[in-house]
Amino acid sequence: MSDHGMMEKEEIFSKVLRAGRRTYFFDVRATKAGDYYLTVTESKKFTNDDGSFHYKKHKIYLYKEDFSEFNEILREMTDYIIDEKGNEVISERHQKDFKKEDSNSEVSSSDAEPIKSAERFTDIKFEDI
Repeated sequence: MSDHGMMEKEEIFSKVLRAGRRTYFFDVRATKAGDYYLTVTESKKFTNDDGSFHYKKHKIYLYKEDFSEFNEILREMTDYIIDEKGNEVISERHQKDFKKEDSNSEVSSSDAEPIKSAERFTDIKFEDI
């Protein structure tokens, strides 16, 4: 089978979500046996000092046997975040000129807690299988 024929077979159904510097690609693909699975790719644009840019991509593969549990946990986690923090996006923390409050200023423990929690996580990179 030609490369072109393989690409047509793999591109069964796709959706794209553009979110600032990140783009998420949701692609339904077929196994060699003809069953379907989902790939989710995060592509993030980085600008070099010389003005050129490059993309870093991370991909996960989801197979049908994992859909139910994955959906359940994803719903639980997103509901938790919305319940705890609401729908408002706090984008200032992501700006280059954001300055963290010093210890002398009044910061509620609820404002400081997300930073402490985030520090407990490590950066996980999903590589192509």
